[in-house]
Amino acid sequence: MSFDFNNNLSRAAPRAAGVSFSEGLRRHMVQVYNHMTAGLVVTGIVAYLVGNTPTIMEAIFGSPLRFLVMLAPLAFVLVMSFGVQRMSLGALTLTFYGFSMAMGLSLSTIFLVYAHASIAQVFFITAAMFLGMSLYGYTTRADLTKVGSFLIMGLMGIILASIVNIFVHSTGLGFVISVLGVLIFTGLTAYDTQRIKEMYSEGWGSEATGKLAIMGAVTLYLDFINLFLMLLRLFGQGDRR
Repeated sequence: MSFDFNNNLSRAAPRAAGVSFSEGLRRHMVQVYNHMTAGLVVTGIVAYLVGNTPTIMEAIFGSPLRFLVMLAPLAFVLVMSFGVQRMSLGALTLTFYGFSMAMGLSLSTIFLVYAHASIAQVFFITAAMFLGMSLYGYTTRADLTKVGSFLIMGLMGIILASIVNIFVHSTGLGFVISVLGVLIFTGLTAYDTQRIKEMYSEGWGSEATGKLAIMGAVTLYLDFINLFLMLLRLFGQGDRR
């Protein structure tokens, strides 16, 4: 999912002196990927531990607490998006990892639906697709702005279609949503990577650049998670235990 976090950051502070643009950009992107990867690790650990602990699953999803768990990730995203200017870098970083934990709780149910081996297989497929498209977005000289705008429109469309499908329970519509979702989030991975790179080039001070790295990690994290879920719906095999 693509959120315009970066426009909420101040552009007043210049880049640190003594660091070339290419070296600064490389460090910045490494920081983005490191935070994103760490967030995915936190999510995976929480999801696995909770999803394989029946007492915790029953306590959460067998009670009204499940609604809090389902809505918590969205709340974290809104807090980071609208509070990024007021929050310190440390607070923003902690909020991101709190968000990663909340996503882990929310995603723990996949271990009740899909076989563990199937989840692992789809995860590695997602990682390969993500890596390829993110590398393309980072290296290409083509302007992906128009493509990105089209993909965001498509994203709004599948969100609306998903809401409709909650009520109609159409298997065919669900399949179409998943296929389109894979295409959209694959494209958004490249677009968002290029956008993060371009935002850095506009000039940031150390505090603002740190915040930009966190918000860039959130954006790519959401692209990865959504791509993973769409692929899991298409290729995931049920748990036959």
